Amino acid sequence: ADGYYVYGMSECVYSTSDYSDMVFLQSYSFNKDVFLQFNSTVGKFVGLTELGVKNAENFNKDPAFLQQLKARVDTFCRHNAQIWDSSVRDKT
Repeated sequence: ADGYYVYGMSECVYSTSDYSDMVFLQSYSFNKDVFLQFNSTVGKFVGLTELGVKNAENFNKDPAFLQQLKARVDTFCRHNAQIWDSSVRDKT
């Protein structure tokens, strides 16, 4: 089909059971190509295309917004990982 496809995706990535290496990622894509990503370890947006660089510059000017996204490691990722992991571990 003709048209444009724009979407965002949030991920929590970790490999240890104590969640010490947990990272929150928020990616934005246009027509299946990621153009902008927030990484909680880096603490800011990174542009992967010309459009993404411009968006990153604008988003990175807002320290309150960046702090809110960094906090998602605890408020979203760890919180939900504890729930999901306990559900899986209790069944093994």
